[in-house]
Amino acid sequence: MKNLLNHLIHTLKLTHHPTSVREPIQKYDRELTSPFHFSWHFINRLSKFTSEFTRQFSKTITILILISLIFGFPITSWGTEASTGEDLFIQHCAGCHIKGGNIIRRNKTLKLSALQRNGLDNPEAIARIARKGIGIMNGYEENLGEGGDQLVANWIWNQAQNAWFQG
Repeated sequence: MKNLLNHLIHTLKLTHHPTSVREPIQKYDRELTSPFHFSWHFINRLSKFTSEFTRQFSKTITILILISLIFGFPITSWGTEASTGEDLFIQHCAGCHIKGGNIIRRNKTLKLSALQRNGLDNPEAIARIARKGIGIMNGYEENLGEGGDQLVANWIWNQAQNAWFQG
């Protein structure tokens, strides 16, 4: 802080424009002997310094924010990323099939024993139902997107194999 103050005072002395370029610095020092005169010059120069500093600081911060937005986030985080099976399940299936259960029909769960009992003993069979639907369950082909049925089916099959352990 002391260095900043010294710098400002030094700047005040160097930026003052006497009537004659050859006028000695001592005369300038004498001009600033009045407390009012010195205060006025100090406040004037300080405000110019702080406004310039603020302007430069704002530009720097803006540039840093833009750089971090461009390079700091991978482009895939802007929605172009292919969804994972878990993401698709959470978005489209978990409303009815919480932790592999079924809130509509209790015996139509996604647990391994129920899948095998209903003839859904592989990911392809699960993908077909996710895509086309079965019984009162509608198909989600449009919602899951291309290949989404396979992603969610593989994830469901993997969860069923692990007794729907969510870790």
